[in-house]
Amino acid sequence: MKTFAITTLGCKVNTYESEGYINDLIQNGLKQIDFKEKADVYIINTCAVTNTAASKSRQKIHQAQRLNENAIICVVGCLVQTTAADLGVDILIGSSGKKALAQHILTALNKRQKMNFVEDVSKYHEFENLNVASFSDHTRAFLKIQDGCNQFCSYCIIPYARGRERSLPLDDTLEATKQLIASGHKEIVLSGIHTGRYGHDIECDLSTLLKAMVAIDGILRIRISSIEMNEISDELLLLMKNNKKIARHLHIPIQSGCNRTLKMMNRPYTKEAFQAKVKQIRSILPDISISTDIILGFPDESEEDFKETYDTVEKIDFSFMHIFPFSKRDGTKACEIKNHLNNAEKKKRCQAISLLSQKHYNEYKQKFIGKEVDVLFEYEKDGYLFGHTSEYIPVLASLDKQYINTMQTVTISSLKDDFLLSE
Repeated sequence: MKTFAITTLGCKVNTYESEGYINDLIQNGLKQIDFKEKADVYIINTCAVTNTAASKSRQKIHQAQRLNENAIICVVGCLVQTTAADLGVDILIGSSGKKALAQHILTALNKRQKMNFVEDVSKYHEFENLNVASFSDHTRAFLKIQDGCNQFCSYCIIPYARGRERSLPLDDTLEATKQLIASGHKEIVLSGIHTGRYGHDIECDLSTLLKAMVAIDGILRIRISSIEMNEISDELLLLMKNNKKIARHLHIPIQSGCNRTLKMMNRPYTKEAFQAKVKQIRSILPDISISTDIILGFPDESEEDFKETYDTVEKIDFSFMHIFPFSKRDGTKACEIKNHLNNAEKKKRCQAISLLSQKHYNEYKQKFIGKEVDVLFEYEKDGYLFGHTSEYIPVLASLDKQYINTMQTVTISSLKDDFLLSE
């Protein structure tokens, strides 16, 4: 039996796509082994969001070549789409044609030959459905419903790597959801490069999709992986309010709390508009968890700009923040801006916001002590069952293993490290 190993870099969309490759290869008779082992085939699902990510992708290619110089090496994804360099591998697949990856590998195993399936991203108009029916995580399943991006933020290479926006048709999305539920998954995480733009190319929208999904038997929770501020409609908020199956958590990237920096980033809002949207959301869903992404040390970000960002995120009071030091990406507008900050200054700013984030996160979790919460339990951890609330807060509960992959209502008694604890 031929063996394959796969490594995945980057975002949740890549994770979803890798699951599709794994399913297809196993169905075609190949056996999956660890990427550190000697395999007949290596697949590197690459990321190119920053120069560092691109470098890590190349390192994985070199690792595969060292492990087995005779192996078939297939490199797929954003790095392939955005580099003109010769990667020295057998199969190259960019941001389209991924559905045929398994067949290309089988062909290469029978007849060794170089294959290059990279096309101009402007030719990508149709959503490519990989039909992933199950995930190794039995409780939560990702469902890619959207690809591509039309935003062109100044720091981001993704529109050049993934192409223009395109969506999975509504009927196909519902059928994929039913397959995942039939495989035993209880929570569906809607994912995409620009998830909130779902349906704009097929005369549909995210609210229409959610209305249809909540009616599917067996689904316990639907989670939106990430959504932009200007994509959160009144209809979506009322739908969330009236249906508990939709998770009470919105991850809304702010990227900066400084208007000058937001303009340089080519983000389509001001800090005032963002604050107003958060206020509206909380007026409808008072206990909702609102988390965010933030980039610090953007080129020419002054100390005053940073202080403005600090003040903004302190006022908004996010439940938690994902914090990133700016990392340049060749080919983006941000690289052309003068006055790039040194790593020490970027690290200092990240630490300051990180401390604020931890303070707000602890205060948010404290609000749940003494309250009942619905938890979807995923696995056993240190004698407890581990799961997440609708707000994506991790919970440990003293329950029997029979409750794994079920939704249970528990009362929170205290905090245990980063977890809510239910005894």
